[in-house]
Amino acid sequence: MKRETRRRLLVKEDLIYGPLLSRRLGRSLGVNLLGAGAKLCSFNCRYCQCGWTAHPILKATEPMADLPSGEKIADALGTRLQQLCREQIPIDAITFSGNGEPTLHPDLQAIVKAASALRDTYVPHAKLAILSNSSTVHWPEVRVALQGIDLKLMKLDAGSDTLVRRINLPAKGWDFATMVQGLAKLDGVLLQAMFVWGKVANTAPLAIREWSDQVAEIRPRGVHIYTLDRVPADPGLTPVSRGVLESIARYARRRAHVPVEVY
Repeated sequence: MKRETRRRLLVKEDLIYGPLLSRRLGRSLGVNLLGAGAKLCSFNCRYCQCGWTAHPILKATEPMADLPSGEKIADALGTRLQQLCREQIPIDAITFSGNGEPTLHPDLQAIVKAASALRDTYVPHAKLAILSNSSTVHWPEVRVALQGIDLKLMKLDAGSDTLVRRINLPAKGWDFATMVQGLAKLDGVLLQAMFVWGKVANTAPLAIREWSDQVAEIRPRGVHIYTLDRVPADPGLTPVSRGVLESIARYARRRAHVPVEVY
């Protein structure tokens, strides 16, 4: 199978998928907020398993007819949770993700509220989680929605504007300092960082020091670091060794004084 075809097959077709066994979240039931249309994202990360973003945007300027409505997502989630309860299949997390950046959905706040009620009814011990690239963390409406989520897994792949732009290729109008300030003001944030080698790398000593200093500024409840596990959009990237990840974790723990785990 060609690499490009493999990437396309990773794009999620269903609104609700799983539960899948996640290294970080346990048995995770995914909620694809962005539907099965084209990838919608504010970044164009070189390592993305869903391939390249055709047109990165920070905010939709007009309604997007192909996005599933909040009501449709809630109905699909309720149906799946009922099925899991009947089949006695346990889950540890309900995770908001999607074919791109989930916080771009205009009904995020209502979706989180509906999901919280469904969680309390069917799987009260499960956590609500979100996987986000952090680009919208400063928006008031996104921050309100995030308050209702237990596990806020937010991305920070580098500690400088220049390197983030090289790795994540953000949409026009994105600002590094604004994103970091937004993360610093977000309670209970869990930072995620993808480390890579190849055409672009974020493992040089200066890069690790700058990233660790931003982690210290944000003061997260924890940090998860990892490397490539699937086919990236950019074939010029390669995985970082486990030993290098462990070294980065040790350095960041000492410099930022926060828990850092390797996955």
